[in-house]
Amino acid sequence: MKQFNDDNFVLETQVAQDLYHNHAAKMPIIDYHCHLNPEMVANDHQFKSITELWLGGDHYKWRAMRTNGVEERYCTGKDTSDWEKFEKWAETVPYTFRNPLYHWTHLELKTAFGITKLLSPETAREIFDECNEKLKQPEFSARGLMKHYHVECVCTTDDPVDDLHHHIAYAKSKAADDPVMLPAWRPDRAMNIEKADFSKYVEQLSEVSGVSIVHFNDMIDALQKRHDFFAAHGCKLSDHGLEEFYDEDYTDSEIETIFEKAMRGLSLSDLEVRQFKNCFLTVMGEMDADADWTQQYHYGAIRDNNTAMYNQIGADTGFDSIGEFNTAKAMSAFLNKLNTKGKLTRTIIYTLNPCANEMIATMLGNFQGGEPGKIQFGSGWWFNDQMDGMVRQMNALSVLGLLSRFVGMLTDSRSFLSYPRHEYFRRILCNLLGNDVEKGLLPNDQKILGRMVEDISYHNARRYFKFY
Repeated sequence: MKQFNDDNFVLETQVAQDLYHNHAAKMPIIDYHCHLNPEMVANDHQFKSITELWLGGDHYKWRAMRTNGVEERYCTGKDTSDWEKFEKWAETVPYTFRNPLYHWTHLELKTAFGITKLLSPETAREIFDECNEKLKQPEFSARGLMKHYHVECVCTTDDPVDDLHHHIAYAKSKAADDPVMLPAWRPDRAMNIEKADFSKYVEQLSEVSGVSIVHFNDMIDALQKRHDFFAAHGCKLSDHGLEEFYDEDYTDSEIETIFEKAMRGLSLSDLEVRQFKNCFLTVMGEMDADADWTQQYHYGAIRDNNTAMYNQIGADTGFDSIGEFNTAKAMSAFLNKLNTKGKLTRTIIYTLNPCANEMIATMLGNFQGGEPGKIQFGSGWWFNDQMDGMVRQMNALSVLGLLSRFVGMLTDSRSFLSYPRHEYFRRILCNLLGNDVEKGLLPNDQKILGRMVEDISYHNARRYFKFY
């Protein structure tokens, strides 16, 4: 019987163990998509407790706690102490067997704090106190944790109206051995014309860009100025959060009419919303291509399903789910349109619904060329960044594309303790390859396999994103 969470955790064969320990484990981390707070990095935030570091903003844990019957006040409430929240999480952990949270929790305790005890109600106080004592030390600050995990670069997620002052301050003040922190362009609020606050957002965009926005083309001019501003401060990536892709035809005059209606607060038809989003994403794709950026599309989520809780505590609090969308033709039309114009830049597509894995893997093969792995199938995302989800994504990519050209893992997280997800991914990757060697499906060529693991863990991303 194997021991839980030992040095060979997840690694079932000798080949897998050799690949991980001799190749994957030593590679730095490029976390090219995350939701870290740039202010915490710039100010080298010192966390007041493990609860702030671990439970603050973590909707994965909140969902599990709610499912375990924990009252909301212990998840997002302001009237409960850090210890009370942590205690409720510790009570939930033994019920998370076979949920990735159980693996992540104990990987994080082990790799950050050197704690190998299992978290439970019986060990909660001891672990809480030990973590909090260590968090007082300078090396457990925001930057300290990033360096501890050998993070070389992170890309945050930033709205076009952001002034990037934390990025700018950090770039000027960071030490030579501090990670690089770059912004990433996330213009969802400018795309989501159906939202009630769209016109207010456009006014804000007008203010920060210095462009008077009356017509749709004015908004694009304003976005171009902000795009240039982001590029001047190291941005190389855009990211879009979509329910699905869009292929509804439109004319310039139709888009202008739709934009003017939205600015006047008039309701839009579903067709008008889809026409606008198709147009908007096309323009953004062209803008990214002109700047030689990489564009990312995260699609397939139905967000904020629980209206009562949305009204109470807001968005991104753990009330989202996998959606079902028939989007293959629209995705093809969108990529083909950009490609036909010569404006299809490096692209990563992430799906929240794994039933689309094979569709995406085959779709990307239609538009490859010019550089290795130009069009990428993004790693298992959100509900899929667990063992089964990552294996399914890599299997689809392997049989229908080139796994060797894959740019690998990202955290997509708000937590400075999420970097063990890279370790988890690398262990799963090595185990996948090791099992194939064990079955005689791959040759036991350590040179080729080792290079493949190092490339997927680090080198492919470093070459692909052109950060530095």
